[in-house]
Amino acid sequence: MKLTTKGRFAVTAMLDIALHENHDNVTLSDISNCRNISRSYLEQLFAKLRKNGLVKGVRGPGGGYTLAADIESISVTQIILAVDEKIDFTRCDRKGDCQDGSKCLTHDLWIDLSEQLRDYLDSISLSDLVSMPDIKKHLLK
Repeated sequence: MKLTTKGRFAVTAMLDIALHENHDNVTLSDISNCRNISRSYLEQLFAKLRKNGLVKGVRGPGGGYTLAADIESISVTQIILAVDEKIDFTRCDRKGDCQDGSKCLTHDLWIDLSEQLRDYLDSISLSDLVSMPDIKKHLLK
């Protein structure tokens, strides 16, 4: 499994919004400028995040994005899955046909590792990330 920029950028952008939860709405332009992420790429990610109920958009002056749920209830797993990333170390998408149509020798090992990683990421909420030392120094300007 390799977490692509899609998953990393989605978590970063959601963390930016979480850091501003009690303040202003966060615009994609702000995130784009501060994090050096293409605005059009962010638009694609936020369409998926919005569709999966993680953010809501506010139109007009002062508009932008805000969290659609409590900061404590949004996990890193939810964010990664919302943008169509997989948390899977198998080569066969868990089908068990990894070696000439049958299960490879290490299939169960990769399944277990995938589940452990998913459980770990599921245990981390945006609230947990916000409270980490060093996070606040990265606030959007």
